[in-house]
Parts: sequence; structure tokens; C-alpha cells
Amino acid sequence: MLFILQRSGRMPINECCNIGVVCCESSASIPQIAHLMRKHHVGDVVVVRHEGSSRMPIGIITDRDIVIETIAEQVDMDLLTAGDIMSTPLITVHENESFAESLRMMRHHKIRRLPIVDEKGVLYGIVSADDIIHLLTLEMSMLTTTMTEQPVAEGQIRR
Repeated sequence: MLFILQRSGRMPINECCNIGVVCCESSASIPQIAHLMRKHHVGDVVVVRHEGSSRMPIGIITDRDIVIETIAEQVDMDLLTAGDIMSTPLITVHENESFAESLRMMRHHKIRRLPIVDEKGVLYGIVSADDIIHLLTLEMSMLTTTMTEQPVAEGQIRR
């Protein structure tokens, strides 16, 4: 797995994104979206428009959006739909874009989740800041293990 650190500048984002994206249509109610988040243990739902069997991403709703747009404003959640509170225009990245460029886009736009699309704009996956931190933490853990084991291995060779 050290390839992530070694190749992070050129590794395509589709090699580390989550392809199990939870989606809804813009007409979905806020309680329906909250139920999807709870059922799938996620903090975001990508709002899509269906074109045949393709899912075209048009917005995103996070658990924070629900709190800020409904609960904090004391708005009846049953009166709002995904289309009312989704973040749009949606920032996306192409599936072959590099890991480094995807991370730069997240930083530049100050977003924690980045939907991934294919060449036709069809939803492919999603990557979150938490996903990236998890991958880099695994890499650092493996590197630490290697560094710790190296003197032992060297000692055995020199005997």
C-alpha cells in the first residue's frame, strides 16, 4: 500500500474512492434523506437526475446541511425537498483525475466530499476527506512498522 504515498501525485482518484454512493432525487423529502443517511451510515447523499439508467449528479446534501437549513431555522422538514437544500453547483472530479489534484480541489473549494464522475458526467463514486485521512493513516502505520522492524531484520542479517 505504500504506492499511495509514492504515486499520490499521479494515482487516479478512482483507485481510492467509494463506489457505493447513496443517492436520491431532488424531490426526496428531508426525512427520507435522513433515513437514507441512517440506514447506510453515511453523512451525505448525492442528489441525482436519472437519464435512462445513468445517475447524473446535480447536488449534494450533508447531515450538516439538514441541521443548518431545517432544524436551526425551525423549518418543518416535511415542507422541504432535496432540491431545496442541496449544495449546488456541485463540484465534481473526473474518475481519472489524480489523487493530488482531487485533494487540491477539495482544499480550494473548502469541501469534505467530492463526487467522482466518468467521461459522460455519470456518477462513478465519491471520496471524502475522512477516506483520504484513513488511507494516509494506513500508509503511515505501515511505514512505521517497516521502520521498527528494519533494525531487527538488519541485526539478524549481520549475525
